[in-house]
Amino acid sequence: MALTKERYLLLFLFVQLVVMALLYREGYRKRMAYFLGIFYKGSNPSLQEQGSLHNSSQPGDVYSNLSLILKPDLLEEELPYCPEISPFIGGPVRVTFPASLTVEEIILKNPFVTKGGHYKPPDCESIHKTAVIIPHRNREQHLKYLLYYLHPFLQRQQLNYGIYIIHQAGNFTFNRAKLLNVGFKEAMKDDDWDCLFFHDVDLIPEDDRNVYTCDRFPKHVSIAMDKFGYKIAAA
Repeated sequence: MALTKERYLLLFLFVQLVVMALLYREGYRKRMAYFLGIFYKGSNPSLQEQGSLHNSSQPGDVYSNLSLILKPDLLEEELPYCPEISPFIGGPVRVTFPASLTVEEIILKNPFVTKGGHYKPPDCESIHKTAVIIPHRNREQHLKYLLYYLHPFLQRQQLNYGIYIIHQAGNFTFNRAKLLNVGFKEAMKDDDWDCLFFHDVDLIPEDDRNVYTCDRFPKHVSIAMDKFGYKIAAA
C-alpha cells in the first residue's frame, strides 16, 4: 500500500514538472489559454459554429470580416494562440474588378499589413507562417486585383504571412521558374517560413476555406478555375 502511494506521488510530481516545463518554454499566459481552450472545448460551440454565427461576410465581401479583428491591450508575448480553424472564414467570396482600383485603396483597406507585405494577426499568435511568392512582369493591373483580394483572404485565415513580388526587369524571355527560386531564397532570408506558396499573378482565390497552409505533402490549390468551368482538366 505504501509503495502504491509512492508511485502515485512520483507520477504526480512528474506531471507537475512537465506542465511547468511547458509553461516556462512557451510563456505562461499563452499556455494557460491553450490548456483552458482544451478543457472548455466540449462545452463551447465549435469554431466553425462560431464563425457561422458571427460571420458578417456571408454575402461574399472579402473585407467584411476584417472590421471584427481588433488589437487587444496586450503585449505580443501575452497573446493566446489562434484557433486551428479561424472564426473569420466565410467560404465563397464575390470577385469583381473595379476599373478605378488604386494601390492606395488597397493600403487603406489593410491597416494591419506592414511594410513589405507582412501581416500578423493582432489579436492572437498564428500557428502558421506562410510566404506567398508571386513572379511578375508587366502585369500591374492583375497584381492590383490579386493584392486587393489576397490580403484580406489570408487575414481571414489568421495567418502570419508575407507576400513577395518577384519582378523580372528587361525584355528577355520571362523565366518564371528562376523567379520562383529567387523568391524562395529572398523570403527565407526574411523569416523562417514553415510554408511557401508559389502563386500566379492572375489567379484570385474565391473561397477562403482553401487555406494557404502546408500539409505533409506538396499540394495544388487551384485545381478548379473559372476558365475551365471549375472542372478538373483531363490529363
